[in-house]
Amino acid sequence: MPAQVTTYVGLGANLGDARNQVLRAIAQLQTLPDTNLSARSSLFRSAPIDASGDDFINAVVQLKTRLPAAELLLALQAIEHDFGRLRPYPNAPRTLDLDLLLYGNQTIASTTLQVPHPRMTQRAFVLIPLLQIDPLIQIPGHGAAHQFLPAVADQVIQRI
Repeated sequence: MPAQVTTYVGLGANLGDARNQVLRAIAQLQTLPDTNLSARSSLFRSAPIDASGDDFINAVVQLKTRLPAAELLLALQAIEHDFGRLRPYPNAPRTLDLDLLLYGNQTIASTTLQVPHPRMTQRAFVLIPLLQIDPLIQIPGHGAAHQFLPAVADQVIQRI
């Protein structure tokens, strides 16, 4: 059996009942095979960045999983699909967005998966909930997550 890996998943929604959708998605993540939800951040409201539509509801969860990264990604995409996620154009408003932010200490660069998530150091809605879970977390290839906070200080985010 594969070793257990600590992973982090970012959640976001800005269509429909976004708050409820994020909460329901967190519950759905707890049902993934060989996976345990070990921590979750508060919910946050954030203004869209490089996107249109209403404010987003965001959160980050920590999962302990034995699923390989590619399988975890497929499971996340299946949940998005179950929530009616459409991808009509880049950064379109969404019913649910699940991003695999970190997969252990691994760096993954494939055609379908980039880990660490390539824009996570540029997004307050990722960094603030992530640091709420683990204030000392390191981003492979980048260093301590907290060092990126000054660069996102102008982004609107509010704990709800």
